[in-house]
Amino acid sequence: MFFVASKIFWLLASPLHVLLILLLAGLIAGPRWRAARALALTAAVGLALIVFSPAGALLIRPLEDRFPQQSEHMAPPNGIIVLGGAVDEQVTRARDQVTLTEAATRMTEGAALARLYPQALLVFSGGSGALLDSSVKEAEVARRLWRELGVAESRMRFEDRSRNTYENALFTKALANPKKGETWLLVTSAYHMPRAIGVFRALGMEPQAFPVDYRTLGDARDFRPPGDSARAILDFEVAAREWIGLLAYRLSGKTKVMFPGP
Repeated sequence: MFFVASKIFWLLASPLHVLLILLLAGLIAGPRWRAARALALTAAVGLALIVFSPAGALLIRPLEDRFPQQSEHMAPPNGIIVLGGAVDEQVTRARDQVTLTEAATRMTEGAALARLYPQALLVFSGGSGALLDSSVKEAEVARRLWRELGVAESRMRFEDRSRNTYENALFTKALANPKKGETWLLVTSAYHMPRAIGVFRALGMEPQAFPVDYRTLGDARDFRPPGDSARAILDFEVAAREWIGLLAYRLSGKTKVMFPGP
């Protein structure tokens, strides 16, 4: 129920969707309702700020900087957990070729860590995040990709039931069955790491954060106006969704603190 509600909520609450609806409503009602002009103007200004200001980067930076970037050269872990969200299941099936999203670093870094630490178990967590057609699982694509990258089948485990971050943690803990004193790495996008770590902790697992897939540069350049409008919109949407997700997970008891940190 939480999964379905979150999908429907975001369809309505997406900042881009909200602003476009307000803009269209203002334009349509403008001739008959004076206040509609102000509504349309407000929506237009909001869209302009998203496109021409570094708002997206400024919202993502605190998320990405919450956990420090890790070096690959560390004490060998017992296992490596890679969260889904980097696979385009539908295109992969339609074209019969592994297709990754912008978060592809989750998958490639997972394979690189597996090669660097040959004794570690590599665990992928991801079913389908689609609301309607969930017949193709991310885990199926992950298995194919890692096989093609040379990861031995015996070293891989796949969890294919999860549809969101909470289920990632819930089902992965049952699959990995970590022992006391073991070290497990958690690989996911840096902006998503606070919420992911918070859920794992709430369920009694303490993985070590290994953030990847950075969207910001981490320096003064993030404060400049973006040069790519499409990227600016996407960054703002990603950031807004993650901050809302943090709030929703805290209010629903899926995490113990609003903004989990080291």
